[in-house]
Amino acid sequence: MSPRPTTAHERRPAILTAAAEVISERGVQGTRISDVAERAGTSPPGVLYWFASKDELLAEALAFADERFYDGLTAELAALGSASARLSRLIDLWPAEGDAETVLWMELWVRALRDPELNGTRERLDRRWRETLADVIRGGQAAGEFAAADADDVALQLGALMDGFAVQLALRDPAVSAQEVRRHCQALVEAHLRRGE
Repeated sequence: MSPRPTTAHERRPAILTAAAEVISERGVQGTRISDVAERAGTSPPGVLYWFASKDELLAEALAFADERFYDGLTAELAALGSASARLSRLIDLWPAEGDAETVLWMELWVRALRDPELNGTRERLDRRWRETLADVIRGGQAAGEFAAADADDVALQLGALMDGFAVQLALRDPAVSAQEVRRHCQALVEAHLRRGE
């Protein structure tokens, strides 16, 4: 007699998707494990089987959302014909008004201030984003599209600018629009990477 098939491999992603939705709507403080369980179609013990705390759930939900973002991104960037187009696409993708992932990031930033483990998650996810930016910049430099500059330094500045504006967009600051964010990010890229005549 063969063992019954298990759906455990499906439960964890469903819980993480539900957690990302609920936390972005209500914040970590306002989220109960039972809220996530209900959204995921499981029970609170079913959530606690995978995640010991709401902070762990937040970190894993953000890492899961990040992984889905990069899964789609790799093929999309490869299809673009130039490093300039790839860097512009990265700028277009990051800051979005009402973006649920930005709200998750804000929750993580606040909690990471006092939690070394969450800060480790934050550092790992930030590093991956900066490396993605820097790799595109280095590719453009190798192809002769971009001027010589420290790619890691430009990526650090660009990432910090994008994060700062993402907070303003999430807070719906009337002085900040996604279009303005893109303009400022492109200006930073131009200032550091435009080739001289």
